[in-house]
Amino acid sequence: MKIELIGWASSVILVLTISKQIYKQWDAGTSAGVSRWLFVGQLAASSGFTIYSFLVRNWVFVATNAMMACSAVIGLLVLLRHRSQGV
Repeated sequence: MKIELIGWASSVILVLTISKQIYKQWDAGTSAGVSRWLFVGQLAASSGFTIYSFLVRNWVFVATNAMMACSAVIGLLVLLRHRSQGV
C-alpha cells in the first residue's frame, strides 16, 4: 500500500501542476507562445497510456493518464478559444 501511495501522490502533483498551467493560460486571456501540438500530443500520448495502463491493470496510471487526457482537451479548447478571439 505504501508503494501505491507514492504513485497516487505523484499523480495528484502532476495533475495539479498541469491544471494550474491551464488555469493560468485561461486567466491571462492569452495562449501566446503555446502550440496546439502540445495538447494534441499530450492527448494522443495520454490516451495511449490510459489504454495500456488499463490492460496491465495499473489503476494509478489509468486515473492519472485519463485526467491528463482531459486536461489536454481543456487546454486545447482554451487555446482554440483564444486563437478565435485573436489573442
